[in-house]
Amino acid sequence: MGKFGTQIPQIFPMSSIKPYGTGYRVQLYVRGQRDSRTFDTKKAAQLWAAQRTIDLQTISSGQEGTLRTIQDAFDKYAGEVAPTHKGERWEVVRLAKLARDFPRITLDKLTATHIQQWRDSRLKQVGPASVLREMKLIHSVLEQARREWRWLTVNPCAEVRKPTAPGHRSRVISRQEARALLRALGYPKLETARHSVAHAFLLALRTGMRAGELAGLTWADVFAGFVRLPKTKNGTARDVPLSAKARRVLEKMRGYHAESVFGVTAGSIDVHFRAARARAGLSGMNWHDTRHTAATWIAPKLQLLELCKMFGWRDPKQAMIYFNPSASDIAGKL
Repeated sequence: MGKFGTQIPQIFPMSSIKPYGTGYRVQLYVRGQRDSRTFDTKKAAQLWAAQRTIDLQTISSGQEGTLRTIQDAFDKYAGEVAPTHKGERWEVVRLAKLARDFPRITLDKLTATHIQQWRDSRLKQVGPASVLREMKLIHSVLEQARREWRWLTVNPCAEVRKPTAPGHRSRVISRQEARALLRALGYPKLETARHSVAHAFLLALRTGMRAGELAGLTWADVFAGFVRLPKTKNGTARDVPLSAKARRVLEKMRGYHAESVFGVTAGSIDVHFRAARARAGLSGMNWHDTRHTAATWIAPKLQLLELCKMFGWRDPKQAMIYFNPSASDIAGKL
């Protein structure tokens, strides 16, 4: 307390190291900032306390960026922020690669030129769509470092021009291609994971469900005329109506797995799909094209808002992206 009973602000570092369970717990209070951590040994606790005190003093003076590298930002984001996202696996893998792509420099030295050089180099390796996704991730990391961690004062990504976005895919899987892929997956057998993926592929064509949604589908989510998806890409639940053909696919899966309908992961679906595509001699097709195909097959049977409800589109314009009939299909209705 001060002379007149007022609280004196704490600006000098304070720390305590005390036994905690089978180890030691450190508690720090440095320039108004608190931190704590538990260690197995007292020596490890003392070393961390000394280094963390320096870090907190640096943060309070606004110089954190002189200590932290862009690799530190990628690592922290992968450990703390990515796990809160549905695309955690992709983000963590991508962040590890980005950490290798960038020079090891402190954030106060990071400029828009570094981002531009990475962008131009990356465009020689992959298409604009991939670069756009990765640039969005880099921007998110640096924005987190700027707003939340106070490691940056300016996000250099904001000054970098993004590559032109490619046009939307309009690939529809033909019925002949679908039959060839099903044969390559061993349909109609149902003994192995490959056979299960064949049935998941067929249900995707009947409903437009994504690979992750199919992999996460449990029997508790299956009802008489629909399946309930508690978590979807846009973060909301969705009920997907089932046609008679879709119901038959699901009924065939009864008994294959106790809880999960297909008993496979999204990664397993992708691996088996790619292998079957190669065996069938097909090209230019990916799993997400099943969603375009389903929308194209189902759209003539539903009204626009019904179609949006089924596919989980908040914007009806999405229907124009996914509904891709051929000119001959339209001509047949004239």
